[in-house]
Amino acid sequence: MEKKKTEDFLNLYNRINDELKKVVQGQEEVIKFVVIALLTDGHILLEGLPGLGKTLIANCLSRIIGASFKRIQFTPDLMPSDILGTTVFNFEKNDFVVRKGPIFTNFLLSDEINRTPAKTQSALLEVMQEKQVTIDGVIYKLDEPFITIATQNPIELEGTYPLPEAQLDRFMFKILVKYPAVEDEKNMLKMFRDGFDSGNLQNSDLQIVCGKDDFVSYKNSLDSVNIDEKILDYIMDIVSVTRKTPGIEVGASPRASIALLKASRALAAISGRDFVVPDDVKEACYPVLRHRIILESEAEIEGNSTDDFITICLGKVAVPR
Repeated sequence: MEKKKTEDFLNLYNRINDELKKVVQGQEEVIKFVVIALLTDGHILLEGLPGLGKTLIANCLSRIIGASFKRIQFTPDLMPSDILGTTVFNFEKNDFVVRKGPIFTNFLLSDEINRTPAKTQSALLEVMQEKQVTIDGVIYKLDEPFITIATQNPIELEGTYPLPEAQLDRFMFKILVKYPAVEDEKNMLKMFRDGFDSGNLQNSDLQIVCGKDDFVSYKNSLDSVNIDEKILDYIMDIVSVTRKTPGIEVGASPRASIALLKASRALAAISGRDFVVPDDVKEACYPVLRHRIILESEAEIEGNSTDDFITICLGKVAVPR
């Protein structure tokens, strides 16, 4: 039965992957971790230059599982009520009614999330963790699945507001979106030459592979992927090393350990295994840890990146046999 669950997960992963590749050319690594986050109920932070398909990926995912999709363009004048909603007076009913904001959806694309002040960014904290919204003291539960896909532009930092650590820690992955390979970009041009329109996906040949209600039932399928005690110790050792390595000011949190566990199980499942190996953990470390580690200013001045320090940390931990 456990093997069957793993096979079901792999089958769904492959079907979602195949549908995404009809529209998104290249970006295999991005697609892999975006789909893993989707299947493990995790939020995603996409960082990349404009025009690399970040919005397209989010929109396609919602269509593939028949879920609702809304996009918010984050700007300096955006208010929390613009995201969550507010109460307004209805003169016909002579009473206050709740006008729900765009947060009430399955897929929320938070475009350029770092362009809005911390007050508005913090409006997402409760919903990302508890999957609920509080409006005038009343709690409203969101429909499942609920996934936030936020984007950041690594350039044009003037007028931006860096996300606080508490906000960053709620994202399962930080995925770097890079330029596509030349051949992939040429294939993209051929698609547009032949009539593809990224702003009109309803006319594309994207198929629904799983209804959103059925999709929710897959979230626990990874519980059947075995993870040995030695692998748990390996995860803990890696996270612990990030907290005491020179050059790192703030190490990874316990939430990072949980994300590593989930991501490692997912990577094992998509490799056709029902058990986790150390290479699964290593591969998961970069998207899981790169936004949770804060470097000391001296390390940044020397041109080091968080990925460099993740590699250093991995080199300090003995791989279990």
